[in-house]
Amino acid sequence: MAKADGMNYAPQGKAKPVVAPGAFKFAAMALDHGHINGQCNGLAEAGAELKWIYDADAAKAEKLRARFPNAKLARSEQEILDDAEVKLVAAAAVPNRRGPLGCRVMRAGKDYFTDKTPFTEMQQLDEARRAVAETGRKYMVYYSERLHVEAAVFAGQLVKDGAIGRVVQTLGTGPHRCSPASRPEWFFKKACYGGILCDIGSHQIEQFLYYTGAQDAQVLHSKVANYAFKEYPELEDFGDATLLADNGASGYFRVDWLNPAGLRTWGDGRTFLLGTDGFIEMRKYTDLARDDRGDWLFLVDRKGEREFQLAGQVGFPYFGQLILDCQNRTEHAMTQAHAFKAAELCLIAQEKALRVE
Repeated sequence: MAKADGMNYAPQGKAKPVVAPGAFKFAAMALDHGHINGQCNGLAEAGAELKWIYDADAAKAEKLRARFPNAKLARSEQEILDDAEVKLVAAAAVPNRRGPLGCRVMRAGKDYFTDKTPFTEMQQLDEARRAVAETGRKYMVYYSERLHVEAAVFAGQLVKDGAIGRVVQTLGTGPHRCSPASRPEWFFKKACYGGILCDIGSHQIEQFLYYTGAQDAQVLHSKVANYAFKEYPELEDFGDATLLADNGASGYFRVDWLNPAGLRTWGDGRTFLLGTDGFIEMRKYTDLARDDRGDWLFLVDRKGEREFQLAGQVGFPYFGQLILDCQNRTEHAMTQAHAFKAAELCLIAQEKALRVE
């Protein structure tokens, strides 16, 4: 894992296959973001076989193939879509291309697993909803800051078990390192990345819905700014939002591209959950000035205070659940309604955002 480089951060866990070798084959295409490595790692560790790799840029395809040498290089997107053995397509396209690609994948009879953010415009979400209804296929999203972080997985288990009572408020911080010299051109074009709340804000909104158990929410306030990168006028390096869920829970989050060079990792991402009987803090990627390991969780309840170091202890069950959901047409990994609602709310937050000059 490149802990200093968020774009290529790709967690690795222990192999825990849920299917026999060769029983579930998938493909990877549109390799524009390094998150595709994490997506493929998670699926492979759960027993899926990467059969095909495709990108119009042959160098990107070869780079991923170096990690998965048994995969074959496809000559085109269509070669993958025409292969009946491929059950799922994983992709990390430029954000504004993710929705249209997903619709093509689903209409070819395959399930789709995209990097976040899944859409940059509301009409893309509307079209994906139509395609899901028409085809019965899945449009799943790699909300990695919950799905691929052991502290976040464990927090979900604690909440489910009632460890802190009813979750009534979430607070999330998602600082990221910008590293402009290493970023592709599309990173700085708002029409391509959708805006900071649409992009990395999608992680935060998905967690808000998940931990509070909400089905829907209102965006009460949101704002964006470009404080430090005036040479890139379309880049938003700061954003925040306040939400109110349909069950009365509230949430606030802040995301930014202002992570300082002195931090050992690409971002000090944290999540706080306030419950009626306690609270949880997650230090996902580092513990400042103390320990460079991630996956710290702190629990305070009626019994006292506890600290958990969870790296390598919990695993990433989402990927195995996703494979089985694709096979059995179930919704244990994530419901389609949840994936789309998180996407919808981040689009609303972006659309409503006050621009701070």
